[in-house]
Amino acid sequence: MHRQLATLLDFGPYYGKNLDALWDRLTTDVPRPVHLVWTAAAASRAAMGAFAFDRVDRVLRRVADRDADREPAKRFTYELG
Repeated sequence: MHRQLATLLDFGPYYGKNLDALWDRLTTDVPRPVHLVWTAAAASRAAMGAFAFDRVDRVLRRVADRDADREPAKRFTYELG
């Protein structure tokens, strides 16, 4: 999951591959707008386990909630697919 996001959102070579680093990158370094759709979320949940999946999902939702009041061109949005 970290590898996929780092590649898709160009986190660079120094990404820490943990949830704190994910929060930091998504809230400070990723240019907006971003609309992230986690396709095959059920398969990811099964592969990662519910605990790990829920923790990542929570970070992504918090980032989206943080941007909710911004104009559309400056938002991170997220949905499960």
